Amino acid sequence: MADSVVLDPVDLHLLRLLQNDARTTYRDLAAQAGVAPSTCLDRVARLRRAGVILGHRLELDPAKLGRGLQALLSVQVRPHRRELVGPFVERIRALPESRTVFHLTGPDDYLVHVAVADMTDLQRLVLDEFTSRREVARVETRLIFQQWECGPLLPPARPASPPSVPPPAAATP
Repeated sequence: MADSVVLDPVDLHLLRLLQNDARTTYRDLAAQAGVAPSTCLDRVARLRRAGVILGHRLELDPAKLGRGLQALLSVQVRPHRRELVGPFVERIRALPESRTVFHLTGPDDYLVHVAVADMTDLQRLVLDEFTSRREVARVETRLIFQQWECGPLLPPARPASPPSVPPPAAATP
């Protein structure tokens, strides 16, 4: 497991801004975070080097690209040995239909999110690219009806609480 990185309030503020719009300019980021643009640039570069910021990506709609059917494939690999699973994972990651690959605990070893054109394409993928591999013992397919993206990893900052005012002193007789 990777070690966590110590982040100060400015780092967290920059990350919150970037996770909601990764295309924000450094000038705008700096203005919103209340730091100089050069400071902002240095901090974001440091966060990249530390591995906190992993990159930026463009999301595409699979349905608009002719891949309207999505599924989750539960895959059991036997024997589950490093010399077999390494090449298996690299092969599955290289398939254009593969969206995400998860290595799991439990009865299934991998969960693979795929996007295909239709049921015939899904059947071809399962038979030609998964069950035809000697190390694949079992594949179970679940169709995805609908999916939702979840909220950001860093929730928005909470507004500052007003300072507490001590109760008035009791009058002495």
